[in-house]
Amino acid sequence: MKSSVSKRSIVIAGHKTSVSLEDQFWNSLKQIAGERGNREHANLSSAIRLFVLGFYRDQHRQDRTRETLVPEARESF
Repeated sequence: MKSSVSKRSIVIAGHKTSVSLEDQFWNSLKQIAGERGNREHANLSSAIRLFVLGFYRDQHRQDRTRETLVPEARESF
């Protein structure tokens, strides 16, 4: 089974580039992003920025949670 390849232009950190992937991959990527709520904007570069921002936001929340739990753990020893 042969799949057609689509080329899409994106901008990452101010650098223009293009990505060539099979249509099945693009469709799957859109589906995953939609399920995760990452596809709020029409273009791929916006979706990538939101994904990276969300990753670091979530990491920051986890770090803050650990900071609040550490003093309690020390008191129990």
